[in-house]
Amino acid sequence: MTTLSPKEITQLLKAWGNGDQSALAQLTPLVHAELHRLARRYLSRESPGHTLQATALVNEAYMRLIDWQHVEWQNRAHFFGVSAQLMRHILVDYARRRRSHKRGGEAIEVSLEQAAVISSERAADFVALDDALTSLAQFDERKSRVVELRFFGGLSIEETGEVLKISPATVKREWSLAQAWLYRELRKSA
Repeated sequence: MTTLSPKEITQLLKAWGNGDQSALAQLTPLVHAELHRLARRYLSRESPGHTLQATALVNEAYMRLIDWQHVEWQNRAHFFGVSAQLMRHILVDYARRRRSHKRGGEAIEVSLEQAAVISSERAADFVALDDALTSLAQFDERKSRVVELRFFGGLSIEETGEVLKISPATVKREWSLAQAWLYRELRKSA
C-alpha cells in the first residue's frame, strides 16, 4: 500500500466531501489502516482480559463515517478528530447498554456487540469517564475536546492543536489541567 502525505490525504478528504467516489476508493484503505491503529492504541490501555477488538470498533466508526456526505473536511487531523468523537460515542453507548442489560434492561444489539464483549467494570469506567467529560464540557468545552482527541482519538499534541486551531503549548496546558480535573472527578465517584 502506498503511503500518502498528510497533504495528499487532506486533498482526498476534500474531494470525497465534494462527492468524488474515486477519492473515497483511494482513501478507504488509508483511513481504515489509521483508524485501526488508533483503536488498537486506545484499546491497549484496557485491563488484561479485555476482549473488545479494534476491528469491531473501527468497523462501527467507519460505517458511521461513510454515511457522512458533503462534509467540508479541513484536513487529516479534522477527520481523525471527528473519528475520535465517534469512537468515544460508540464505546460509551455500548457500555451504557451493557450496564442496562446487566441490570435487567433490554440491550439493543449492534454490530459491535456481535464482535466483542466489554466487562461490566470497564462499562462502568466508560460511563463514568463520559459523565465526567460531559460535566467538563459544560464549563470548558475546549478542555473536554482536548481529552477526547488525545485519549479517544490518539492524536498527538500537534494534531490536536491543528484540529482545535490552538497552539501546541495551549494543548499541553489544557491537557494537563483536564487530566487533573478528571482525576479528581473520577475519584469522587469511585
